[in-house]
This record gives sequence, structure tokens and C-alpha cells, in this order.
Amino acid sequence: MKKISDSTINRLSKYYRTLERLQEKNIETVSSDEIAEIDGVTSAQVRKDLSFFGTFGKRGLGYNIEELKNNIGKILGLNQQWNVAVIGVGNIGMALIDYAEFKKQGFLIKLLLDHDKNKIGKKVKNLEIKNFSDAAMHLKNEKIQIVIIAVPSNVAQSVADIAMGAGIGAILNFAPLNIKSPETVMVKNENMSIELEALSYFLANK
Repeated sequence: MKKISDSTINRLSKYYRTLERLQEKNIETVSSDEIAEIDGVTSAQVRKDLSFFGTFGKRGLGYNIEELKNNIGKILGLNQQWNVAVIGVGNIGMALIDYAEFKKQGFLIKLLLDHDKNKIGKKVKNLEIKNFSDAAMHLKNEKIQIVIIAVPSNVAQSVADIAMGAGIGAILNFAPLNIKSPETVMVKNENMSIELEALSYFLANK
């Protein structure tokens, strides 16, 4: 598979959501200029991003919205379902479990893991919180493909190591620490403190 940059994939996700919103308004076709204006890029960038994956639309007629959305969905793997585990059922973990868009996009939360004895055995959204001590077994039994880590930074790497040792190839990390992983594992680090600091920098230096 050819190497596609993270920025291109991020823009495809934006295009997908733009197409969803346009479809909800019963709009049937859209041009690259219109997509570009909505998503804050150039029309040339839109065409370039799509060209990595094939030929879409017709010159002078634009793109059929349903067709393009379905094609981008396939590129992003949204035409299939992915089994997800949330490790760490604290405030962030609970917020993620409650996020309805995951299921809509094909990300099915099938396993909850925590080490807190006061949480183990309790149910959240009809899922019993399992003991993290048996993480490898549970991850394999539930055929988990994506792990979301929502634990303190001091244990995030060890949690990730156990998940990767169980065969997990994709991790979304919410701990304020960059997870180290081999090239065969995709890790996305979502550090909300860094994002807020970028905003504070902008406000402080206007």
C-alpha cells in the first residue's frame, strides 16, 4: 500500500463529514470548489487528495455526493465494523463510551477494562467492566482490533505494551504521553493539554 500522509487522511475525514452534512440537506452534487470552501482548503488540494485513490466525479459536473461519500467511507474503512476496547473507565473513558458517533461510524465498543476493584464487575452501557489483569485474554476473546487508552500517563506505556503484545495494531491514546510503538502498530496520541496550550498561545499572542 502506498504511503499516504496523515494530513491527507485527516482531510478525507473532513470531506466525509462535509458530504454527510450536504446529503442531509438533500443536495445531490458538489464541486471541488464547494468542498474546498467549506473545509478551508484549495480546490486543487481536494482534487489531489482524491486522486491518490482513483478518479472520482466528472469534469464540469462535479461529484455525486452519495457516491463520493461511499467511496471515501471505503477508503477510511467505514464500510466495515471494528471491535474497540476502552482501557480506563474514568471520566474520559466514560465520555468516550457515551459518544454515539462511534457506533454510527462502525466502531463498536465491545470491551471495557480497568484495574480499579471498585469498578470491576459493574456495567456501563450493558458492558461489564473486566479486570485489566486479564487484558490479553479479554482482548483476544472479544477479537478487539482497536484499543482506546484513557489511563494516567505513568501507566499508559505499560498498558499499551500489553495491548500490543496481545496483537492490537491500532491504538488511540488519551493519556498525556506519547506512546512508543513498532512500525507495525498505528498509534494516535490525543493530548488535550497540548491543544489547549496552542489555543492559549494564539490568544496570548494576538
